[in-house]
Amino acid sequence: MKRILITGAASYTGRAIRQHLSSWPGKYHVDTISLRGDSWKSESFSGFDTVIHTAGIAHDSAKSSLKDDYYRVNTQLAFDTARKAMKDGVSQFVFMSSSIVYGRPAPIGKTRTITHGTPVTPASYYGDSKVQAENMLLPLDSGNFRVCVLRCPMIYGKNCRGNYRLLSRIGRWLPFFPKVSNKRSMLYVKNFAEFVRLIAEDCAHGIFWPQNGEYSCTSDIVRMIAESHGRKMLMIPGCEIPLKGIARISGMVSKAFGSLAYDMSLSGYRGNYRLYDLRGSIEDTEG
Repeated sequence: MKRILITGAASYTGRAIRQHLSSWPGKYHVDTISLRGDSWKSESFSGFDTVIHTAGIAHDSAKSSLKDDYYRVNTQLAFDTARKAMKDGVSQFVFMSSSIVYGRPAPIGKTRTITHGTPVTPASYYGDSKVQAENMLLPLDSGNFRVCVLRCPMIYGKNCRGNYRLLSRIGRWLPFFPKVSNKRSMLYVKNFAEFVRLIAEDCAHGIFWPQNGEYSCTSDIVRMIAESHGRKMLMIPGCEIPLKGIARISGMVSKAFGSLAYDMSLSGYRGNYRLYDLRGSIEDTEG
């Protein structure tokens, strides 16, 4: 039986991993631990095969807007947790990084595709705190202690926070939406959980770029959400130029309609961790 410890007892991704692994009750034993305060430092990680570190402050979190908090939690806490895991004899440490390490999406009407050689260019404290964590964690990788970094794109699913929740509300209630062509990498939370299961099975190490098996377009997502609720969404063409103007004063517009995608060649892995295609994931989420 593989023993797995998830840090961040209340995290969205941590809960999803634990729920997914519960489908194999005789194969995985999963515990969670909160890293709030200092009491966790006196707990032993001995006996666990893998520590999955999901604790952190997200870029859209209301918990903090202070620069120091991002580096204290996303960088130093991750490093301290990894060192403790290594000292206690854990074989694998999985770190939740983000596509945010590559900076902001391309402007509306342009496409930015990330390849293996694309350098990290963080454009916020949040992104840089993840980069600094990676820079501290990856040198710890060795034959006895394997460090796995997941540069995930936007993770979405039922009860998620962030942009998808807003798109869901739009798809359920508004009668029309701009028809804009953009390309985004996204990752359904159940596909993500299966990917984590596989890398834990393999005690994999290195940097990984998991994503759905197809790219997403914001307009198509809203339309699919509406259709999953039995509604028709009127898509309004010709909105790209006015949206470009609005994007100059509103980062939310660029965030919604900009493009940022991983080359699909980055994201393959043995087996099929993509349990749901895009439409199936939306129907599963909205249902």
